[in-house]
Amino acid sequence: MNTMNVDGYDAVIAYDPEINMFRGEFAGLNGGADFYAKDVESLRKEAEISLHLFLQACHERGIEPRKQYSGKFNLRVPPALHERLAIQAAAHGKSINAWVLDLLTEQATADSH
Repeated sequence: MNTMNVDGYDAVIAYDPEINMFRGEFAGLNGGADFYAKDVESLRKEAEISLHLFLQACHERGIEPRKQYSGKFNLRVPPALHERLAIQAAAHGKSINAWVLDLLTEQATADSH
């Protein structure tokens, strides 16, 4: 997983071959905070600077830095997949929502380690 955690904030990291640099962007913020560098050590330093400036601007404007999530999202799937999900959920003695929530939690936990 191409992520970096800085002071409890997660950033997604990608390599941009057009500029021959790594690019990071903090996720889950109420605005944009990105950063660039040619190596990992410099990327972390730039991330710290970018985050600090973003948090400072939020504080000055009275804005909550983190996006608030409702805990709900809609997912559209093909009817055949919907049927398979219903069957698998029933086989596990769960509703589709509960079964998919277990799968998503398991995957998100596995990817964060």
